[in-house]
Amino acid sequence: MEGKQAVRRRLLARRAAIDDLDAVAAELSRHVLAQPWAIAGSCVAAYVPVGSEPGSVGLLDQLRSRGVRILLPIVAGRELDWAAYDAALRPGPWELIEPAGTPLGIDALADADAVLVPAVAVDRRGTRLGRGAGFYDRALRHARPGAPLLALLHDGELLDDELPAESHDVPMTGAITPADGMVSLRSPGRSR
Repeated sequence: MEGKQAVRRRLLARRAAIDDLDAVAAELSRHVLAQPWAIAGSCVAAYVPVGSEPGSVGLLDQLRSRGVRILLPIVAGRELDWAAYDAALRPGPWELIEPAGTPLGIDALADADAVLVPAVAVDRRGTRLGRGAGFYDRALRHARPGAPLLALLHDGELLDDELPAESHDVPMTGAITPADGMVSLRSPGRSR
């Protein structure tokens, strides 16, 4: 089995070569906006993609224009804090982009009806490969039980081969890809 570091390097190199990120973002947006929780009055935790990460600020704006409350992460020490997205963004640590709003605390994630999670890859068991710092694995423990945990991926990043899993990894319940749309991942009996 290929180790996490090797898989991460290989997929990030492939991701860096994607030349039409706008088309990918449009397809991901179409699939996200078709979900039952993408409606007025709901709350969705998301992220601001950087570089070639899947997703877009346009998606956040489309959700917001529907009346969806958006929570975005703020790096606070070794935890992710959350703030409401009001279209104002600012630079954060590690070249991240964060919401400019007032931090709501790490427990604010429990308000989310769905959580869109950045990932380098996810396997069909729901094991997520992130950037390696563990921020999301720590944060997702504060998500509402039963809320969908959905990795936004480029095509080819939903893997049939199993990724190495560790005890602290929080499994994704689904993935959204441009070609496949929403793909359920949670195996029966698997909990977070």
